[in-house]
Amino acid sequence: MAEARPRVWVSQPLFDDIVDRLQQYFEVVAATEVTAYTPEAIAAQLRDVDGAVVTLNERIGTAEIAGAPRLRAIANVGVGYSNLDIAALGDAGILATNTPDVLTGTTADLGFALLMAAARRITESERWLREGQWGQWSFSTMLGADVHGSTLGILGMGRIGQGIARRGHHGFGMRVLYHNRSRLPQPVERELGAQWVSFEDLLAQADHLVTVLPYSADTHHIIDAAALARMKSTATLVNIARGGIVDELALADALANGRLAAAGLDVYEGEPAVRPELLALRNVVLTPHIGSASLATRRAMVTLAVDNLIAALGHGPQAGRPSSPVNADAVAAAAMKKTAGCKR
Repeated sequence: MAEARPRVWVSQPLFDDIVDRLQQYFEVVAATEVTAYTPEAIAAQLRDVDGAVVTLNERIGTAEIAGAPRLRAIANVGVGYSNLDIAALGDAGILATNTPDVLTGTTADLGFALLMAAARRITESERWLREGQWGQWSFSTMLGADVHGSTLGILGMGRIGQGIARRGHHGFGMRVLYHNRSRLPQPVERELGAQWVSFEDLLAQADHLVTVLPYSADTHHIIDAAALARMKSTATLVNIARGGIVDELALADALANGRLAAAGLDVYEGEPAVRPELLALRNVVLTPHIGSASLATRRAMVTLAVDNLIAALGHGPQAGRPSSPVNADAVAAAAMKKTAGCKR
């Protein structure tokens, strides 16, 4: 009797021609329409599969994997993986992967677009025009802030942060300041025209502050009321990291009361819900988590996720060696612990 093929789940409709590559190795169960899963529904989907391709919409932790004894790998379509309980997956011996690098340029583009739109009041101006309020040209209409020659602050200087710094320094002649847990090598700083400063100095000096750091318990609401109070009242804030990085109520209050000039947000703490306090404001540019949303980039992300899952489950040219694991050490430790337990 032929051995049963491994089974994998694809949680959302992606690109059929790319997802179809999984069928060479696996039995594939793929969603045919965009679905908002309950934790119980995710657990049910994972119960009898060996691997899964999931998106940031699916939150997977201890409860969701408790009844999934076959599950060996989860390929996340996204560079971030705050939707996954990495510690729980590692303890269970389940490898998690992400999709870095392929979305860096596109996300940096969107971050810089938000910066410019917020600083120059683009969406505010468009709304004003569409509402028929443009009766006559005025010298003082929709005065915004310059981007060229201003000071760009970057909180988090990974791949995307460096992409934004490169655009600001080389494209707009901006002075680039950044704060990161560790300094970049001096040759990289020189190429980016970037200078490391303390968090407090970054807040105080930036004309435009972009947050691009990973979300964690330590970075939750790192931009809170106190941080906003340290910023210039003429400054703009852009968040393309994760919603929980910014205290959105404090941000809305600062924007509404003139303590901050403008903001651009692509991510939200309760997404897809957006706080009504933000929706009511005209000096904030809001986009629906589209940082990586170009056709070429999204296809590259799905391709990498599919390749990662194939490799993680021991198939294809990179069998056993997925390109971007995020918890390989923890999975190896769990395997050693299990082996040691069996020998007793």
